Amino acid sequence: MSTKQTDLTREKLLDAAFCEIHRHGFQAASIAKILQDTGLTKGALYHHFPTKQELGLAVVDEVIRARLDELVFRRLRDSARPLDTLIEIIGELGARNDAETVALGCPLNNLMQEMSPLDATFKERLNAILTHWGTIVEDALHRARAAGALRPGVDCRAASLFIVSAWEGCTGIAKSLQSAAGFVLCMRQLQDYVRSLMAAPPA
Repeated sequence: MSTKQTDLTREKLLDAAFCEIHRHGFQAASIAKILQDTGLTKGALYHHFPTKQELGLAVVDEVIRARLDELVFRRLRDSARPLDTLIEIIGELGARNDAETVALGCPLNNLMQEMSPLDATFKERLNAILTHWGTIVEDALHRARAAGALRPGVDCRAASLFIVSAWEGCTGIAKSLQSAAGFVLCMRQLQDYVRSLMAAPPA
């Protein structure tokens, strides 16, 4: 098998595993269903991922983290107007009040709730994403302060922790209540909170 084919096989397995884990959780995720969805053999799966744990950790590192990097981290890190960009990102994700978001919740949050108490390696990998997210937001707030866009007195560390916690909480509430409207309202309130951090315009 060529390197390209090997990479495609790995990607196919990760995508199918992500969907299965997101829908059913890691512990209940079915290897048989992943193989059925991909049309691959157990040999192909175990060539790339010798254990179910390794498959799950790869989903965390290579799918969940990569998606957050694309949707949130890179955009915020590269922005010249970080507060505006943060508000835009929250608004865009808040508008994605699709059935899957409401029914299944946030993949990161789901796995933190399920696996952090059970598996130290999962906990470490999941916490690394959460910590990185907080650092990205905190850095954005510090850059806003340096540009004169952040109101005086804001504790960037505390604000970043609250923003990430509220963000994850919005998806958790939406899943628990099965309410798209609740998700939208929650994300709009988070946007309003970020707006409240902005410096007043010059008189």
